[in-house]
Amino acid sequence: MASAHGRLGQHLQAVLDVVLRVPSIFIIDAIFNSYSDPGTGWTGTAGRALIRALGILVSSVVLVLSQKSLFKFYTLFAAVLLGAASVLVNYYGTSHIDLYGAFSRAALGLGLLQLMLGLGYVSLLNVPPLCAALLVLDVLLPLWGLMLELPLHVRQALALASGVVLATHATVNLLRKLKWFYYSCRYVYLLLRHMYRIYGLQLLLEDTWKRIRFPDILRVFWLTRMTAQAVILVYVVRVVRSESGLQLGWDLFWDLTSNLIISGCDSTLTVLGMSAVISSLAHYLGLSILAFIGSTEEEDKRLGFVAPVLFFILALQTGLSGLDPEERLIRLSRNMCLLLTAILHFIHGMTDPVLMSLSASHVSSVRRHVPVLLVSLGLFALPVLLSYVLWHHYVLNTWLFAVTAFCVELCLKVLVSLTVYALFMIDGFYNVLWEKLDDYVYYVRSTGNVIEFVFGVIMFGNGAYTMMFESGSKIRACMMCLHAYFNIYLQAKNGWKTFINRRTAVKKINSLPEVKGAQLREIEDVCAICYQEFAASARITPCHHYFHALCLRKWLYIQDTCPMCHQRVYIEDDGHERTAFSNNNGYAAPGQERAEFEGDEGGVDVGGAAGGAEPENELLEDNDSIEYDEEEWGTQPGVTLVEEEYINDDTDSN
Repeated sequence: MASAHGRLGQHLQAVLDVVLRVPSIFIIDAIFNSYSDPGTGWTGTAGRALIRALGILVSSVVLVLSQKSLFKFYTLFAAVLLGAASVLVNYYGTSHIDLYGAFSRAALGLGLLQLMLGLGYVSLLNVPPLCAALLVLDVLLPLWGLMLELPLHVRQALALASGVVLATHATVNLLRKLKWFYYSCRYVYLLLRHMYRIYGLQLLLEDTWKRIRFPDILRVFWLTRMTAQAVILVYVVRVVRSESGLQLGWDLFWDLTSNLIISGCDSTLTVLGMSAVISSLAHYLGLSILAFIGSTEEEDKRLGFVAPVLFFILALQTGLSGLDPEERLIRLSRNMCLLLTAILHFIHGMTDPVLMSLSASHVSSVRRHVPVLLVSLGLFALPVLLSYVLWHHYVLNTWLFAVTAFCVELCLKVLVSLTVYALFMIDGFYNVLWEKLDDYVYYVRSTGNVIEFVFGVIMFGNGAYTMMFESGSKIRACMMCLHAYFNIYLQAKNGWKTFINRRTAVKKINSLPEVKGAQLREIEDVCAICYQEFAASARITPCHHYFHALCLRKWLYIQDTCPMCHQRVYIEDDGHERTAFSNNNGYAAPGQERAEFEGDEGGVDVGGAAGGAEPENELLEDNDSIEYDEEEWGTQPGVTLVEEEYINDDTDSN
């Protein structure tokens, strides 16, 4: 119970911390959106600029205050507001109320209100008891004159004196708090300077971002602003309906919604607020899809970060907040279409590993496959539907071309994923080693990557045309450079590297001797990589271990060493044919002699029993690797250290 109350208290403090920081965002937004008249001279312009800068500075300081300092600031602010309200009530009571008796209902009501204001004032400022009693009496003094039916000028003098006393006390308290304010600001400055020197600017900004819960602040700011504007619009519509008999239809509802959407992105802060709301929606959408398809990957939970960043970049790139209202609505709808296609691409990136995992591991449960297949079919159908709707309502332009290209690219990626999924499922259904499977998967994925690369080049050309002839900007130029580097250059580089690695692995596999027929049947063992029997053939490594050609090729994609003993896999062209072979446990096949290594000083039999000689080394145990230190390798007859270099388990592949 105590822990539950503690968690509830922490949640309430977090909510209060966010709510108390939101007014600073409203003030900053109002200052940036305020209109300044340039016709009042340079002195008026300079004065307004100074006031605006001071307001932004104070609001920014309040925004980044620590929680304790924030609560103390609002305590002082609330005390000042209560004192000002008390002075206004005294002025109103002494100047605008005519009494006909000492027990007037208005006087009693004002007396209770003033008593509550006075008690709240002294409580917030933590005034000592004696001084608190005097202040409460001072607040009630003008009402006593009202109840005693004193002359008007006397009541006004009492109200003025009470206000002066209260203002003097508040000023003295604020001056006393200046020392605390100075040391608080100095502490924050020293702390920020220390964090900047130790961790750098990036970590400092990240820490401040998380500490003040800035995304939550932006969400509350945007939703509060939209709610207030919606209430105002509804009130205006009701007034107009009552006066002119206007009927509420779909056209009017659409106009109201459009006005709300337009006002929801009319400044940089409101665009940030809308991005924060999009972040929440995308985050919960991503979690829902992950739960539906049964994925637990942490990297796939970044949709709540990718979506708002992309939306904000699109808004900056198109100058969304600075456009006219009608053009802003059109541009916002276009940005949302681009954002939707990007989210669908990200969701495909979430589902593709799950598809590959289910198919490659041969999971037989239909319940595991159906959700992922449904999401994949949805990822194929939604881009088609979106393209169909857009092409029936808009003419061809650079924006529509970009959206269509993204949709076609997504459909092709889904088809590639489903094709690879089908290949793996066929392989698992027949339960027979399919040596061409890796080639088919490579061909399908390579085709998809080539098409994706072509679309990347096309989109770069589309962006270049847009920047030169439609709406060029520095942000668009930067985004095009990033697109050219990540989606064109790096993709081409990685694809070429994969092709070279694959060609090298195939070349190495083809250079290894192959065992078939009777020799293969004499070896009673399995492939040390897939633990499957040898049905047709096997490849022998220079260290006399044998594997399926497909399994060894997949291994060579990762590192160029034997999976068993970690020696390099290569063939020396020494003019001698290696016909003898052994199994993975070191056992020689019947009737065969162990291979002889030709050293610098002649042939040496390392393990054979020919001629009845006793072998120098015992047969190997059932170990996965053969380990010698450097000195042992140097003493092995016929084996030079340069030719047979020992590689540890953690050696990087070439």
